[in-house]
Amino acid sequence: MTDDVRNIVLGVIAAGISGTLGWIARICLWRRKLRRKQAFFGLPGNSECLLVVNRDAGGDGAVHRHDVFALLELSALIKDCSAHAQILSHDLAQQGFGERTEFCVGGPGSNRRMAAHLHSLLPGVKVNTDPEPGPDRAAFQIGAERYRAEKGVAEYVLLARLTLSQDARPVFLFCGQRAITNQAASRYLARNYEKLARKHGTNTFCLLLKVINSQAYGPDVVELVADVTRAAQTPVPIPRNSHRATG
Repeated sequence: MTDDVRNIVLGVIAAGISGTLGWIARICLWRRKLRRKQAFFGLPGNSECLLVVNRDAGGDGAVHRHDVFALLELSALIKDCSAHAQILSHDLAQQGFGERTEFCVGGPGSNRRMAAHLHSLLPGVKVNTDPEPGPDRAAFQIGAERYRAEKGVAEYVLLARLTLSQDARPVFLFCGQRAITNQAASRYLARNYEKLARKHGTNTFCLLLKVINSQAYGPDVVELVADVTRAAQTPVPIPRNSHRATG
């Protein structure tokens, strides 16, 4: 074998080894990224989760199209984790939480399960569910702060990841002032879950998001207003009524 042939053979072998090592490294990185994603969402391979959807109050029990889009966003995340989803209407999801990851979509006015989650897990959050028109319709009260909706201009949505213990599967809440804000929150989660996982790990968090100019930009322009976890988990003090006799 001449030196030229030997060099060619050695070059081919080196390229093959380098390519194999690169492929193995990419596989290891992909698996590591997948494990982090599965841990954040509480979705190990072949696990089951719940998608709990509300009903559009003005649509004869139909699901609003933006909530359908939110479910599609979440379904893609679930599929990426090699998990499986069961879709349930809010009035049929009569079970506890913590055994399976849950994604709950819709405000408490149209989603009974969301109302229950807010009451049990985020007692510092109050949502105006009065159907009558007015400036406070669908407004959020979080601690001492009030957030009113300006339809199509500035609307708010809560994105929360809640757990009762380290071993329990999380509940994700998408509680918006309008259906389009639920979709915005699900899209925000899909785009930013890696950053959220680095910051919060597998801990509880509750974020207040603002959807900007949805009448022009749809669910795409979202601003993080604040991390309201502490305020949302702190029960609002109930005013004490005086029973002292007067006069």
